Amino acid sequence: MRWRTGRESDNVEDRRGLRAGPAIAGGGIGTIVLLLVAIFFGVDPTVLLQSGSPVSAPSQQSVAVPADQDDMRKFISVVLADTEDTWHDLFRRMGGAYQEPKLVLFTGAVQSACGFARAAVGPFYCPADQKVYIDLSFYQELRNRFRAPGDFAQAYVIAHEIGHHVQNLLGISDKVESLRARSGEAEANALSVRLELQADCFAGVWAHHAHKARQILESGDIEEGLNAASAIGDDRMQMQARGYVAPDSFTHGSSTQRVRWFKQGITSGDLRQCDTFKAARL
Repeated sequence: MRWRTGRESDNVEDRRGLRAGPAIAGGGIGTIVLLLVAIFFGVDPTVLLQSGSPVSAPSQQSVAVPADQDDMRKFISVVLADTEDTWHDLFRRMGGAYQEPKLVLFTGAVQSACGFARAAVGPFYCPADQKVYIDLSFYQELRNRFRAPGDFAQAYVIAHEIGHHVQNLLGISDKVESLRARSGEAEANALSVRLELQADCFAGVWAHHAHKARQILESGDIEEGLNAASAIGDDRMQMQARGYVAPDSFTHGSSTQRVRWFKQGITSGDLRQCDTFKAARL
């Protein structure tokens, strides 16, 4: 991926070197978001969340930041800037205005408006504060555990979370959350799958337009992105974590579905082609 000559975003909030202790955080949408992420990564939700009313700020401890993460920080800043440029342009075409999110780098654990989370949840988007959160150690896990190496695989992860921000700005997230609140577990999971697959498609839309405008893609990049989408499908994640697959509990979509919708966005570059909620086949 060609990124070294790109501009860096001013919207990176670097909290590395400070480790947040668990504050007593409220429930609601933040709890739902982090529980979904916990299920996605096959970890115990009780280690990620603490419920109640906010009563104190999280404690912070200094921790060492690996030197090799400096280059990764620049990479993330450039990718974030590229998503900003792309979505500003696309929102203008739709007659709207894009609001840039913040991207928070953290080490070990973090306090967000959606609650307290440990690095085990992986990258996540919090609609309550419009921020993306990522511990850079996740990229090592992406390479080693998920067998999805490459810079464009890493960019896909960021673009997917920015896709959730776009859904939030377009009012899609609120509508889905309202429907989920009135649904049974199986239907609520199915709605979550459609939301996640749309974020995959939006990530592809970004890649399509970014390459068209700035020629960011190199040979093998698309394959890297598709491999990453496949590696974190619910079926593969569940098989790895549990040894069996339970489709009714999917919240993000199968490997095949995630690849299909990411590819749909890359190929079409059209937001209208990302309407997973009207699709008869995912």
